[in-house]
Amino acid sequence: MRRTEAALVIALGAVFCTAATAQTPLSAIDWLDEAPTVAAPRVTADPEAPNATGVSVPEVTVMALGDADHEAVGLLPPSVTGLPATLWAASDADAILSLWLRAADDPLPAVQALYYTLLLAEAEPPGGAEGAFLKARVAALMRLGAVEPAQALLTRAGPDTPELFTQWFDLSLLRGDEAAACTRLMARRALHPDQAAQIYCATLTGDWPTAALIYDTGAALGIFSSTESYLLERFLDPELAEESVELPPVQDPSPLIFQLYEAIGTPLPTRGLPLSFAVADLRGNAGWKAELEAAERLVRTGALSENRLLGLYTDRDPAASGGVWDRVEAVQEFDRALTRQDADAIARTLPPVWRMMSDAHLEISFARLFAEGLVRAAPRLDPATQALAFRITLLGEDYEAAAKSPSPRRAARFLASVAMGAPDPVLATSPEERMITRVFTAAPSPSAEHARLLSDGKLGEAILAAAIQLDGAGGDLTQTAEALSTLRAVGLEDTARRAALQLLILDQRG
Repeated sequence: MRRTEAALVIALGAVFCTAATAQTPLSAIDWLDEAPTVAAPRVTADPEAPNATGVSVPEVTVMALGDADHEAVGLLPPSVTGLPATLWAASDADAILSLWLRAADDPLPAVQALYYTLLLAEAEPPGGAEGAFLKARVAALMRLGAVEPAQALLTRAGPDTPELFTQWFDLSLLRGDEAAACTRLMARRALHPDQAAQIYCATLTGDWPTAALIYDTGAALGIFSSTESYLLERFLDPELAEESVELPPVQDPSPLIFQLYEAIGTPLPTRGLPLSFAVADLRGNAGWKAELEAAERLVRTGALSENRLLGLYTDRDPAASGGVWDRVEAVQEFDRALTRQDADAIARTLPPVWRMMSDAHLEISFARLFAEGLVRAAPRLDPATQALAFRITLLGEDYEAAAKSPSPRRAARFLASVAMGAPDPVLATSPEERMITRVFTAAPSPSAEHARLLSDGKLGEAILAAAIQLDGAGGDLTQTAEALSTLRAVGLEDTARRAALQLLILDQRG
């Protein structure tokens, strides 16, 4: 039960919840395709009645920070997120870094969206960061596979310091920007003292004598690992790379080792590697299957646009059967049926494609792609298909609009009331539904623990703690209720509603 995107609009006054503005969600940040567009925050007149809006995609502009602390760098300024510049300022860096280490790599989609907003927000760093705050944010983005925004953060901060250049260099290699990265390194070799990187870059930029000299010196001093030595020797001498020699085993390779394997003609498969390596399969060097699998992994974490995945799914006829090929065929058949608005074909193709996308944890992406078409088709669908389509549309971007035309079934009417922010207690039957009803019908108030953080001015820490609590509740309704209440109390109504819908619907796959 995972994956999507949303941003927030917040105005927090004195202690807990003064007048909170409405939340304008950000949708999946399409870092690997095209630059997105940002809608300005929308404020409602009544602070007691938050109004969730449709999803808009942010346009990220990377600009120089001037004299600002590079730790405060962000891609989403306060004017976009609604978050104050003091978001983290009252917190201790160790506390924030500890929280980011606890954040799951595959959270609930609404939580995942919130993580992206917090990671990319431009705000003063917590106290005692001393360079660790930006690095921790970049590392968290890399765990999600969001390589391009991570690199953009470092670029905006200015990577020409040894403290930041290593991360920026690694990200450049993963994205296929090795030429630019190596040109920068060879102009200032002190930025990256690693001699393997210098050998790679000297060779890539055409300075073979320097590369050979560094290699011979390093080999004589024994500074290279056996894997590095093996790869660098063959990188420097292509004739050796053609010899049939068993490669040494490699575990958890660095981006440079990964790149060297590829450079000598023996690329490593990315499936078993950290998610950030999947980006390399989208550079056009891998086969279609590898590209599809990489795209699915990245779409699950919001690091890649679902439109990019749909383009891959529909690019050509499936080459085989089983696994990803079955999903390709199912999506193509359903896409054709929905495009024609053929009710019979939709009824035949929707249940199997939904099961496959659910099994692959791609439900949110599927909903975002097809919700609009399903809303149009709904009046012509049979009751069972209509009920399934309705649940799917509530996971899409405009869940409020979808909720206005609910299926007549009782469960669907309850979901519709949740989407509108006013769960109907008469329709709530399960313990989870009754918990959600209590949360959304009560006046928003943070849990005691989060209230203490808010009273100390630690807004970002309170939001992050609530998000982690919500995602890690594991069915504990008390923990879930406290986290949802806190999110509502600080103005994150859209995040709370999406989370509630996802908790209900993603447990009702079928």
